Amino acid sequence: MSHGAPAPGLNTGVTLPPLEAGPHQRRLDLIAIVATFGGLLFGYDTGVINGALEPMKADLGLNTVTEGLVTATLLLGAALGAVVGGRMNDAIGRKKTLTIVAVLFFVGTLGGVFAPNLMVMLPARVILGFAVGAASVTVPVYLAELAPTERRGTLSGRNELAIVVGQMLAFIINAIIANLWGHHEGVWRYMLAVAAVPAAALFVGMLRMPESPRWLISQGRHDDALDVLREVRSENRAKAEMAEVEQLAQEEAESNVGGWSDLAVPWIARIVMIGCALAAAQQLTGINSIMYYGTELLKDAGFSASAAIIANIANGVLAVAGSALCLFVMIDRMRRRDLIIRGFIATTTVHGLIVITALLMPASTSRAWVILVLCVTFVFFMQLALNVPVWVCLSELFPLRLRGFGMGLSIMVMWLVNAALTFAFPSIVAFAGLAGIFGLFFVVGLIAIAFLWKFLPNTSGRSLEQLEESFASGNFS
Repeated sequence: MSHGAPAPGLNTGVTLPPLEAGPHQRRLDLIAIVATFGGLLFGYDTGVINGALEPMKADLGLNTVTEGLVTATLLLGAALGAVVGGRMNDAIGRKKTLTIVAVLFFVGTLGGVFAPNLMVMLPARVILGFAVGAASVTVPVYLAELAPTERRGTLSGRNELAIVVGQMLAFIINAIIANLWGHHEGVWRYMLAVAAVPAAALFVGMLRMPESPRWLISQGRHDDALDVLREVRSENRAKAEMAEVEQLAQEEAESNVGGWSDLAVPWIARIVMIGCALAAAQQLTGINSIMYYGTELLKDAGFSASAAIIANIANGVLAVAGSALCLFVMIDRMRRRDLIIRGFIATTTVHGLIVITALLMPASTSRAWVILVLCVTFVFFMQLALNVPVWVCLSELFPLRLRGFGMGLSIMVMWLVNAALTFAFPSIVAFAGLAGIFGLFFVVGLIAIAFLWKFLPNTSGRSLEQLEESFASGNFS
């Protein structure tokens, strides 16, 4: 949908005027920049372990099991943060939740930096993970609810771009610190400490940002909601959106949508099932295994330790390139459903090629380079057609009063699957090698393609209110 096209309502009787240029557009862009510091922290804190793990293992005396624990405890904290963060979104609002999250990012970072042993490191990683999980469920919802229909994909997708930028920065900073101060004891602490800077920026920035107008309406604060919409829309567009959201909020209040009991409603149960399955499928591509263990993976492929940490930067660069191309070229020009299914087809194909390479090519420099090229190709396709669209789709699927709950439940599933896979990854690679782990990803990819082809609805091109009415009427096309 173009920026100048009106967005007709379904049964709301409201037609939205086209977007107009002005200061409100710049205000919306500023809000997106500040909020996506949460995504940047998400990316940095999950990516920094990639290079910090090797010196940390020597410093803290980690073995294969405790290595998996240090990485996976952050993800378990993230699963808890996603559920609690989703409920916090509904209870206290998106803005206050993000402000609290910024404090937790800062506390968790300092806990890891100064941890003297594993018994202190693990709780610090859980706190940091809680912040990551709460941010992962709050930022996309906050941006989706502030964005106009015509720009929702681009604005909501900026969070995923921020995540991969954060991961790329982690890889680059790790490589710089390792080469400059790698001989220093506790060099991994320097790598972790960098995250304190964007955590402080998120806290200060969110103090000056508005609350989500849709959440304000759900709390009966209609005048406050209109004031926020006037900050980020033209006057006539703000009033038209208010009328649409108010009508739907009234319908939702009458049907008492909002929690576990509503899973008894068939259409709600269906979209929650779809959201959880989509979140799990995204993780089972193995994207985060490469982002967390990429350096170790490249060493197994045949690179030296020093070459692997530098070569791993390619994963970060291709992730950013794919996300940027998706965000600024594809996300609002292709149907969300089509983009996601094609993304799974592409990544599953690359998994199959990695399995063939690992089985047929003998260990050599050539094999290492082929696997590196295939890995970065996988990362590129993942970011081009899956990560941004999946996060945007999850932020669009759920009805207003269920959005925090539904998003939180889906992201909890995402983090639990991520944690299980991350914990098991070193052991699976040690037992079955590259062919075994990527063979697993290949089989799961085929299952995901079949499921999504049958069940995944398209969420692009319609307002959040239109989507809700469509799903409630049984139309999941």
